Amino acid sequence: MSFDQTVNAPIPGETVRHGTGVNSNRAFPTDGYPHNLDPFVLFERFYIEPDDGFPTHPHRGFEIVSYMLDGGMEHGDSLGVTHTAYPGDAMRITTGGGIEHSEMPADGAGCNGLQLWVNLPREKKEIEADYADADAEELPTEEVDGATITTVVGEGSPLSLHTPMEYYDVRVDGTWEWSTPDGWSGFLYGVAGEGTVDGEAFGTGDVLPATEAGGVTVEGEFRLVAVAGEPHDEPINQRGPFVL
Repeated sequence: MSFDQTVNAPIPGETVRHGTGVNSNRAFPTDGYPHNLDPFVLFERFYIEPDDGFPTHPHRGFEIVSYMLDGGMEHGDSLGVTHTAYPGDAMRITTGGGIEHSEMPADGAGCNGLQLWVNLPREKKEIEADYADADAEELPTEEVDGATITTVVGEGSPLSLHTPMEYYDVRVDGTWEWSTPDGWSGFLYGVAGEGTVDGEAFGTGDVLPATEAGGVTVEGEFRLVAVAGEPHDEPINQRGPFVL
C-alpha cells in the first residue's frame, strides 16, 4: 500500500448526509481515515428520521450487518423477505451477485443503529443473495472482567458471514482488555458515554482502527462495539452501493 493505515489514538467519526436525507456518523472511510479496513468496506451509525429512510435500492459484492440501537427499522428485499428489527436485533444480508432492498423507519418514529459492510472474497462476488436475522434474545451475552459482552457475529451467534469475523457489543464497567486475533484487522467504535483506550480519551462516535498485532486496555463506564475480521488481501473497489 502507498499509505500508512496505522493509527495510535482514537479519531472522531464524520457526519455523512445520504442522498435520501439520512444522516450518519461514519467511522471509515472518512477524511480523517480515508481507507477501507480490509475486510471491512465501511462502518457507520445511521439516524433515520420518521419521514426519511432508504427506499428500494440495489447492492452487490459484499455483506451487510445492521444492528439496531433505538427504534425500529423495516427491511424489505427482492428475495421476498420483510422484517422489522428493534433494539438489540441484527440483520445480515449477503448481496452476492445482486439484491434490492429498502430500509425504512417503523411505527411512525425515528430509529438509529449501526451498519457494517464486509467485502466478499473475489471468488464469492457472484454467489446467490441471502438474508438472515436474529432477535436480541438470540444473541449470546456474557459477563467478563470489566464488561458485559453481546456477540452479534461470532461464537454462539446464529449469524455468520463468508468472512471469518467477530462483532461484539460491549458495555464496559471498569477495565476491559481487547485484542484482535493474529493477522486480523479490526476497530473500536464508541456508542454511548466516555472512557479511555490505552489512556487516550474515547467517546461517542470515536473510532480506533486496529491494523497491527497487540491489544488495548479500555477503561470507564461506557458502551462500544469491537469488530475484527480476517483480511482477504484483495483490493476493495467500492462504487457507491456496489463493491466490485
